[in-house]
Amino acid sequence: MLKTRVITALVILPVVLLALFALPGWGWALFTFGIVAAAVWEWSRLCRLPSGAALAYQVITLGICAVIFLAYDRGSVAGIAFEQIKRAGFVLSLLFWALVVPMWLWSTWKSPPVATAIAGWLVILPTWLALISLRDIGPWLLLSFAAIVWVADIAAYFIGRRFGKKKLAPAISPGKTIEGAYGAVAGVMLYFFLWRYLVGATPVSTDAWVRELQSHGWSLFGAFIVLSLFSIMGDLFESWMKRCAEMKDSSNLLPGHGGILDRIDALTSTLPLAGLYLLLMSR
Repeated sequence: MLKTRVITALVILPVVLLALFALPGWGWALFTFGIVAAAVWEWSRLCRLPSGAALAYQVITLGICAVIFLAYDRGSVAGIAFEQIKRAGFVLSLLFWALVVPMWLWSTWKSPPVATAIAGWLVILPTWLALISLRDIGPWLLLSFAAIVWVADIAAYFIGRRFGKKKLAPAISPGKTIEGAYGAVAGVMLYFFLWRYLVGATPVSTDAWVRELQSHGWSLFGAFIVLSLFSIMGDLFESWMKRCAEMKDSSNLLPGHGGILDRIDALTSTLPLAGLYLLLMSR
C-alpha cells in the first residue's frame, strides 16, 4: 500500500505543479475542471442516487461548471460577472461550513439523497472558484493556503498517534482524537511563523500578494487558526458522507490514496473561506 501511494504521488505531483505554475489562467481553470468532474462523479456515488438520477446530477453540475468557466473566461455571462459568482460562492460556502455542517455532524444526520446532492454543490463548486481565483493572485499564494491543510493533517496524525486518547468524533471517524486536533492547530501556528520567514527571505517577498498578506498582521494569524479548524471539519464531513454511503474511499481513481474527494476533503472547507477572507481584507 505504501509503495503504491508513493508511486501515485510521484506521478501526480509533478503534473499538478507543472499545471499550477506553467499554464495560463484559462488552462489552469480547465485543468482543475477535470479534477472537479471527477469529484462530481464521486459525490454522485455518495448521494446513493439511482443510476439515471446520478447521471442527471453529474450533467447538471458539469453544466453549471461550464457556465462558471465561460464567466471566468469572458468576465461575465448573461450579465452576471465572474466576481459576483465568486463572491456568492464564497459566502454560501461560509454559511454551509459555519452553520450547517456543525449541526449535521453533531446530529450525525443521515441525509436523504437530494440533500446530499445539494450539499455536493456547496462543497465542490466554491472549491473550484477558490482554486481559480487564488491561483490568479499567485500560484504560491494558493500553495500557502493549501499548505495549512497539509500541515494540520500531518500534525494531527503524528500528535494523535503519539498522545491521542480522547476520541474527537467516534461515530464519524474513530481514528481522530481531540489531542490530534490540538496538534493540528499547534502545527498551523508554527507554520504561520515559518511561512512569514520564508516569504520574506525568498524572491516572492517582492510580490504584491506577499506585501498584502504581510500587512494583515495578526489578522492573518487568526485566519490561519480558523482555517485549521475548518480543515478538520472538512475531513470529518467527507468521512461522514462516506460512512452514510457505506464506502471506505470515495473511489479508486488514485491508487493507494482512494479518490479525488479523499485528497481534497479538507481543501473544500478551507480554500473558499481563504478566498472570502482575501475579498474582505482587500476592501
